[in-house]
Amino acid sequence: MGAKEALHLGTRVAVDQALSRLVKGGALLRAGRGAYVLPVETRFGVRTPSVDKVVEGISAAKGEIIAPHGATAANTLGLTTQVPVRAIYLTSGRSRRFQLGGQTIELLHAPGWQLTLVGSPAGDVVRALAWLGPEQSKMALRTLERKLPPGALQMVAAVRSRLPTWMAQQISQMVVND
Repeated sequence: MGAKEALHLGTRVAVDQALSRLVKGGALLRAGRGAYVLPVETRFGVRTPSVDKVVEGISAAKGEIIAPHGATAANTLGLTTQVPVRAIYLTSGRSRRFQLGGQTIELLHAPGWQLTLVGSPAGDVVRALAWLGPEQSKMALRTLERKLPPGALQMVAAVRSRLPTWMAQQISQMVVND
């Protein structure tokens, strides 16, 4: 929730004071300038909500497309064993950072082609290939041919006109060779 969404309840000063009191009392957590989240209560105590839930909330509230970073997508697809330490997401909105508990969440503005097919393995393929770059993506595509269901790579092939030339060429070669 943002402070602006509560302005119908009173003046800006009154809303800010109320939100400040709620944060001090532990009923809300401040995630960033003007952004607040509800803490999650578990049998072990109160904790911050998961990063994914917060990012989903931002996406819904702001109307932005938000997707995991290419490094996360590559790890999810098994293309790398490196586990990203930082929570980085790509967004159609502006770049920004905010704190969630002790963790920094980073939203980086990305071109539209990197945000295609969000929420599907095919979209993860696009972001992973972009992160890997032209040199490593050929080997990654061969690995993905064996790992992914055939429909996922066909979905990527269907949107190759939106992708950078180097990626579209590699995907076209893969489709022709099948």
